[in-house]
Parts: sequence; C-alpha cells; structure tokens
Amino acid sequence: MKPKLGFLVLLGPGLLVAATGVGAGDLLTASLAGSRHGLVLLWAAWMGAVLKFFLNEGVARWQMATGTSLLQGWADRLGHWIRWVFLGYLLVWTFFTGGALVNACGVAGTGLLPVDSDPRISKIVWGVAHSLVGAFLVWKGGFKLFEQLMALFIGVMFAAVIFTALMSDPSWTEVARGAVVPRLPPGGTGYVLGVLGGVGGTVTLLSYGYWISQKGRTGLSGVRQCRIDLAAGYSMTALFGLAMIVVGSRVQLERGPTMALELAGQLATVLGQPGKWIFLVGFWGAVFSSLLGVWQSVPYMFADFVSLNQVSAPRRAAARDLAATTPYRVYLCLITIVPLPLLWLTVERAQLTYAVLGSLFMPLLALTLLLLNNNDKWVGGRFRNTWLTNVLLVATLFFFGYVALSTAVQNLGRLLG
Repeated sequence: MKPKLGFLVLLGPGLLVAATGVGAGDLLTASLAGSRHGLVLLWAAWMGAVLKFFLNEGVARWQMATGTSLLQGWADRLGHWIRWVFLGYLLVWTFFTGGALVNACGVAGTGLLPVDSDPRISKIVWGVAHSLVGAFLVWKGGFKLFEQLMALFIGVMFAAVIFTALMSDPSWTEVARGAVVPRLPPGGTGYVLGVLGGVGGTVTLLSYGYWISQKGRTGLSGVRQCRIDLAAGYSMTALFGLAMIVVGSRVQLERGPTMALELAGQLATVLGQPGKWIFLVGFWGAVFSSLLGVWQSVPYMFADFVSLNQVSAPRRAAARDLAATTPYRVYLCLITIVPLPLLWLTVERAQLTYAVLGSLFMPLLALTLLLLNNNDKWVGGRFRNTWLTNVLLVATLFFFGYVALSTAVQNLGRLLG
C-alpha cells in the first residue's frame, strides 16, 4: 500500500527537524552575531541550513536504499567497533545536551513567570518541570501527539520570531545585501562558525531516520518525499536564523547566563512591552520544542543500539516498534532525570559543553555518508551521491572538522575553569 501524499504527511518530519534543531544556543548565537556585526552575517544562516540539508538528505537516502538506520549501516558496513564508540559518545552527549536543554527551559520559564524571587531557584523549578512534562508527553502521547505538539510549537516559534524581526523595522536593503553577499567582518570568524555550525542541530540529525520510519517511507518515492519536507524544514530553520540576526542587530548584548532575558529586556526598549513578551513566548517555544524533540528521538538511538546486539539484520525493529521497547523507555527515564543536576550550573557552562560535544559529531557524519552512499553495492546506482552532494559533504567534513577542533581548543579552558 502506497503512503498518502497529503501536505502534513509530506512536511511532518521536516517540521520536526526544524522544531528540534532550533534551540536556545542557536537563537542566542545568531542574536549575538547580529548584535556584534549587524546584518553582515545573514548569509551564514541560510548557508548553514543548506549544509545540514545535504547531511540529513544523505541519512534519509541511505535508509530508503537499504531499509536500515544509519546506525545499523555503521555496524554492518564499517565494523562493530563504531557502534560502541557511538554509544559512549551518545551517553556523554545526552547528559550534557539534556542539561543544556533543561537549563534553557528553566530560563525561558523564569522569563515568562518567575516562581521565586531568586532567579536561580526559579530556573531550577522550571527546568525540572519542563523535563518531567516532556517525558510524560512522550511516554503517554505517542508519535501522533508528539507530531501535533511540534507542529504547534513550530507555529508559535515562527510567528513570534518572525513578527519580532518585522517589528524591529530593519533596513531591508541591508537585509538583502547581508543575505546575498557573503562577507566576513573583522573579528567575525567565530560568529560565522557559530551560526553555520549551530543552525539545524547535530546528533539529532539521526532522529530524522526514525521519524520517516514512523511514516513508512521506502524507496525512491520515499527519497522524493524526504527532499520535499527537508527543504521545507530547513527553509524554516534558515528563516529563524535570519530573523534572530535581524533582532540582535537592534540591541547590544553581552554573552552571559541571562542573555535571553537581557535580550527580551532590550527589545522592550526598542519595540515596547509587546515585543518583549512576543519574543519570550517564541523563545520558550523554541527551547521546549527542542527538549521535547530530543526526549522523543534520542531514546530511539539507544533502543536501536540494543537491537543490534539482540537480533539479526533482517529482523531489526522499525522505529514504531523501537518506541514500544523497554530500552526506549529506560533511556527516556534516564534523559529525564540524570541531567537535572546540571541545573545547578550556569546556563553558559552547560551551553558551552553542549556546543563542544555537538561539533565533534558533524565530521563523523559527513565522512561516513561519503563512504556509505558512494558504494553501489550497498546503496545501488539510483541512490548513490551525486557529484554536488559529494562536493558539499567534503566541504562540510573540512568545515566542521575545523569547527570541532577550534571549538574544543577555545572552550576547553573555560569548561575546566
């Protein structure tokens, strides 16, 4: 039976990519770039989305060609050792990413409705509440409710952030110039790397494979559907990045643990109180949707890993079956509870650790897509990479390799300090 090709069926997983991939770090990095360099770096937002599109399209194409997840492909084609390396990385990444997300949700909740006169206490209360509510929605609601909630959040994010950018009344001539003409301002290299690397997620790119499995996509028709919804999802992601650079260009920001609230306060001066509250609602939608997306999708990866050690390749579970397994639910509980102590860290420290760990994953993903999707014996001639895809994957490999090295070197002292 062929899958239905309705609008929501086509765009559903793409909306999930956009909602999960746009988090607090991405929005604040883009706004800092705008605050420091104005509208000059707008081009970096859409270019980062293009690079992530080709990475995610490669993940989907492997799955459509082989019927296996990329994690299964790594184990089958590159050696069993890689799954153990990935498991170790996933456990560390999950802990610090979960910590960054609950911190961001704590800040967003405090901005909207403080529950204590001490903002640190309010952040902790709201962080714990968001983590528990997110886990409950994933556990009880299933994939259908998850998809509906994420569509709602993406609407809130889109409306709030885009409306805030429009209210800021930028010079549209400068907007067009900054978006079309790549320029590197003095001292702007770090922000270019931050915007390019931050937009669209890191390890969560693998989540897309499990979401399209929920949709039952296969073969060449599945590839076409994936390209449509990924184009829609990353177009929205690029727009978020562009809008946040525009918003940031109207204020003066300093990097720090309360930067989101500082940005909202300055927007009240520039745009009035409505601008402040619209931004805070959009910021909350962005960070909670990221938490919900990670809570729902990352347990798939752990359950998939466990399935590699239990059954033969032809019998491995699809995503809809993985979600009902004990390993999936155990990992959901772990990601809900174990990162909570990081709420006692500053938001900046949690975000720094998350950025370092996320940047390390992208070179591995680009390299393995070059190896796997260029082998006709594994994917077939109709599914292999085009020359353009190979060029962009090589560029992504070197770019994110540089980002990973430079990010780790620059931030190691700050993380240990």
